Amino acid sequence: MHTISYVTVDVFTSSRFEGNPLAVISDARGVSDAAMQQIATEFNYSEVTFVLPPESPENSARVRIFTPTMEVPFAGHPNVGTAYVLGQQAEIFGKPIGERLRFEEKAGIVEVDLKRNGGQIKAAAIRAPRPLTIGETIAEETIARCISLDPGVIVSTTHAPVFVSVGLNFAVAELKELETLATARPNLAGFQAAAGRQTTNGHDFSLFVYARTSDDPWHIRARMFAPLDNVPEDPATGSASAALGAYLVSLAPDADMDVRLTIEQGVEMGRRSIIALNVVKSGGIVTDVVISGHCVSVMRGEIILQD
Repeated sequence: MHTISYVTVDVFTSSRFEGNPLAVISDARGVSDAAMQQIATEFNYSEVTFVLPPESPENSARVRIFTPTMEVPFAGHPNVGTAYVLGQQAEIFGKPIGERLRFEEKAGIVEVDLKRNGGQIKAAAIRAPRPLTIGETIAEETIARCISLDPGVIVSTTHAPVFVSVGLNFAVAELKELETLATARPNLAGFQAAAGRQTTNGHDFSLFVYARTSDDPWHIRARMFAPLDNVPEDPATGSASAALGAYLVSLAPDADMDVRLTIEQGVEMGRRSIIALNVVKSGGIVTDVVISGHCVSVMRGEIILQD
């Protein structure tokens, strides 16, 4: 019987059964691409990660990330959760674990800092692998149809709905208030129409909508819908949060800034997540985006690949 071990963690939370669940296969040697996709489909989490020896010896591991339907080049919560799992091991592929890990991913090298408290790993912080890129704007009517709302609830004073990325592409749009955000419901036909009109770099159409929670412009409540990727709603999306945070800081008038943002997500699903972002802007350009969050272990077990 051929089996491989897995662990699951809840990411962007300190409370078990909240945050965003992730399954990590911390030694995926010998697992075929087809089996990786089947395992990800079986878990039906937003992502599952498969850890392999690095191609270059200065890196810690090669990490592959699968959704239930496809492999993706980068994502936030899988990196934070995978680092948390690996950080609890004494070594990884024969090398001792330090305070920093370097993951080889399709989007590039992802650097991770482990956060310890009393010797125990509590959290991890990752750097977005690519600079901020801003794509085309999107009609308010398109966004509104995707989430079954009136176009009048979309706020365009800071920015129009637009595609942004720091490694993975998302449509982002601001809504008027928390009550509006709470009433959003994904409409499959709206997403199909939006995906038919847009080019989105390997994602069908993933929509990150948000509202301001208070007078603090850097505290935001968000929801993420990607029904075409088999994710009706995601409780915590680090890559989307990072892209939005970088974009909002890029729009701020100051040329030089070091901003800490808090993005709260998953509240409406009963899986509250807290995503912390540090965004640095220098000379008008966003130079650094760090995504950090706590994790908690939930399950461990074995996957039977063949009898």
